[in-house]
Amino acid sequence: MQDMPHCLPDSVRIVEVGARDGLQNEKKLISTEAKVDLISGLVDAGVGHIESGSFVSPKWVPQMADSADVFKQLPTSTNAVYAALTPNLRGLEAALACGVSEVAVFGAASESFSQKNINCSISDSLKRFEPVMALAQQENLRVRGYVSCVMGCPYEGDIETQNVAGVATTLLDMGCYEISLGDTVGVGTPLKAQALIETLVKHISVNKLAAHFHDTYGQALANIFAVLQMGVSVVDSSIAGLGGCPYAKGASGNVATEDVVYMLQGLGIRSSVDLDSLIALSNAFCQQNGLVQRSKVSLANL
Repeated sequence: MQDMPHCLPDSVRIVEVGARDGLQNEKKLISTEAKVDLISGLVDAGVGHIESGSFVSPKWVPQMADSADVFKQLPTSTNAVYAALTPNLRGLEAALACGVSEVAVFGAASESFSQKNINCSISDSLKRFEPVMALAQQENLRVRGYVSCVMGCPYEGDIETQNVAGVATTLLDMGCYEISLGDTVGVGTPLKAQALIETLVKHISVNKLAAHFHDTYGQALANIFAVLQMGVSVVDSSIAGLGGCPYAKGASGNVATEDVVYMLQGLGIRSSVDLDSLIALSNAFCQQNGLVQRSKVSLANL
């Protein structure tokens, strides 16, 4: 792995995905008011980029059925980006009507996962994004790209890094400003994560890559540390470690934002997030909504 930066970044941008990716797989419906309170609390804790909902069919993701109401009630903030997942043109149009400040589209590095998740091939899924990207560019709306199953698939097992590179470069060529690399099943390990980045930076600037690692086997923090050493400086995480994937059996929650921020502080890496405020918010939100808190860091053990 030569010619790669093995020094840690001075700062890391946290992309908080708890309000969307974290909640979408929870069986108990969370009220609109609770979601708005969560997002408002995240802003108060210094989180500047929050995935706040998704405009998808409520038949498939009922937890996100109220996303329009959530966005309409969010506090006006010049310091926070409120992003939404918009997999198709109809979703983007609905997001625009709510004043969403950024949207995201998602592809997969696994053909089987793509079929299970959105009922089409990888190539067909990317073609579906063309009108979405065109309208987003017309409206001067930034688009973030997600790639699922970058280090393993629940149906196919190991995934070739070149497959990931192909989807990622296509999304960038279409107009995405950044690619979030999703270890959807959480099977990655540090060396595997570094090998992925090593392959991708042959095609993509490391400044356009973000880590989105699930913690199924307890490897997420180790994997994040590994890719930080490779130059990655954007990390997706979910408050309380909430989340999972409805199309990836056995995939547990995302890495907890509290745990990531604690690790960053220990490494001397800046983020905008106040850890004490974040932990208090995590405790209160989970207790009030009957959710399981998976984060390891708490105020009691700091």
